[in-house]
Amino acid sequence: MESPHRKTRRRGRLLLAAAFAGVLTAGGVTALANAAPADQPAAASEAARTGSVVEIPTATADEVVEETIEITEDFDGGGTRYIPGDGLGGGDQGEDQEAVFEVSDGATLSNVIIGSPGADGIHCEGDCTLENVYWEDVGEDAATFRNGSTYNVVGGGAVGAEDKVLQFNGGGTLNISGFAAEDFGTMVRSCGNCDEMPQRNIVLDGVTVTAPGNTIAGINENYGDTATFNNITIVGDDEMTVCQRYIGNDSGDEPEESGSGPDGTHCLYDESDISYQ
Repeated sequence: MESPHRKTRRRGRLLLAAAFAGVLTAGGVTALANAAPADQPAAASEAARTGSVVEIPTATADEVVEETIEITEDFDGGGTRYIPGDGLGGGDQGEDQEAVFEVSDGATLSNVIIGSPGADGIHCEGDCTLENVYWEDVGEDAATFRNGSTYNVVGGGAVGAEDKVLQFNGGGTLNISGFAAEDFGTMVRSCGNCDEMPQRNIVLDGVTVTAPGNTIAGINENYGDTATFNNITIVGDDEMTVCQRYIGNDSGDEPEESGSGPDGTHCLYDESDISYQ
């Protein structure tokens, strides 16, 4: 997919860790509180680094993935780190990479860590929920949403997206709550040049982003897109763009920027909805 204009920035590759203890999912399920066993790889048991809002839980196990895992019903990974193998791609911006997980319509994927390199992350092929999902080092995109009407990202976090973290290709509404991102181009982007360009609505609540980062959300005003922001925290950059508007197209051309900031129609927030640390 297209790559919105962005400032020159570094590519972060951080491995952060923290325990799952005390983290509750939206469905009331408590994530695992177990620390990594002593014989686990060093990267999996590394203590949480200070100064980051993305506290990636300590992996309970590692599994190398050479072919996309299809999720057809609710799946709880129990804190396992799934590491993309060579068969999925190298974790760069190449369009030919494969997803680690493909989540079917109506399914929930929870309590998993996508290891490095990130390949093409997760594909949601219909209405889906990603709950307490973490990306140690985003590849092409962390997650792509399409073919549905309502998608939910609950908790979780991502580090090191050279371009986008969440790519919104389908129509309908993408709800993002309790999510954290650090070192990214755009945190969530409504596709600017897909073959089909329906209206897309993004709702962000309780989201924390840490610099470096260019834009929190990008939307297409000419297709009626909206982005609604509540309780957003920006760490380390008081000039980060909260909401960028574009003139999208269905021809594959690079979309043009058309404005930024709250406008009461497409970028929906007050200055009081954004706090800085």
